[in-house]
Amino acid sequence: MSQRRRRTAERVTLSDVAKAAGCSLMSASRALSQPDMVSDALREQVVRAVKELGYVPHSAARALASSRSNLVAVIIPSLSNSVFVDTAEAIQRVLMPAGFEMMLGVSHYRAAEDERLLRAYLAHQPAGLLLTGFERSDAAREILGGYRGPIVSMMELSDAEDDYCVGFSQQEAGAAMTRALIERGYRQIAFAAAQLDPRTLQRAEGYRQAMREAGRHDPSLELLTPELSSIGLGANLLDRLLQQQPQIDAVFFNNDDLAMGALFRARQLDLAVPQRLAIAGFNDLPAAAWVHPALTTVRTTRGRVGELAAQMLMSLMRGQQPQSRRIDVGFEVVLRDSA
Repeated sequence: MSQRRRRTAERVTLSDVAKAAGCSLMSASRALSQPDMVSDALREQVVRAVKELGYVPHSAARALASSRSNLVAVIIPSLSNSVFVDTAEAIQRVLMPAGFEMMLGVSHYRAAEDERLLRAYLAHQPAGLLLTGFERSDAAREILGGYRGPIVSMMELSDAEDDYCVGFSQQEAGAAMTRALIERGYRQIAFAAAQLDPRTLQRAEGYRQAMREAGRHDPSLELLTPELSSIGLGANLLDRLLQQQPQIDAVFFNNDDLAMGALFRARQLDLAVPQRLAIAGFNDLPAAAWVHPALTTVRTTRGRVGELAAQMLMSLMRGQQPQSRRIDVGFEVVLRDSA
């Protein structure tokens, strides 16, 4: 049996790594848990020894022994489209070079799943948490109440003194799109939404705000459903709106999936867009610029949110106060051919 295979079978220890790298046990540990605190040469020696020996650190044991961890728990609501995929990838790009490992959980917009993930991940004593939004169940808040590490929230903003967050005003973004449609001359503007998570409801409130400002608010122009969002549902929602409110001249959908489904359905119905009906979405997914007609939408920099949130969390995990507790990345209304 080769030396490497024999050591792997016997479980390689950090002492083995330190010996192979020609450094102390403490230096090897620091090179793996706090790589920015050692020289490039030492870090490269330790990493080379780790690879050669096949060393796998026991993160849970290390956390218990040192009260520190290189794990970061990240909980997002969905991976069904690129919105949160972009966010997660940006977080990973920041954490990995700094020696932190991401534990990624998907709650599927369910409170019970959010609670289960928090219990499971906090058992590993992560160095920090990245959470989506602020709305949590009482049980989730109780779980978080026992956690002493830093928490950064993404996608929404808070003015509370003890909150760290990176995002933008979902309500202002919803109002901005609605105002843009009003300015383009549309009068009977409907709002259609699915899933009804907190950010969707904030966009809906922004829509109402802008419609009230224009003296055009009518609750019957809203179609909100808890069904899971999809392109197919977007087509279905357009059918429902046209049946219930045939006079509408524009529809603002709470995301691009629904809006693109409505565009496809409008083509099947020979409904001219935007001449007969304007259609707008939210998020500016990659396909939004390539559907026909190109989709008017709200551009959100979700990758930037993930990057800045991870950087803020790293500062907190290192005992440093970030320059700001609250970072507003903003948004952009992108006017294209569909409205």
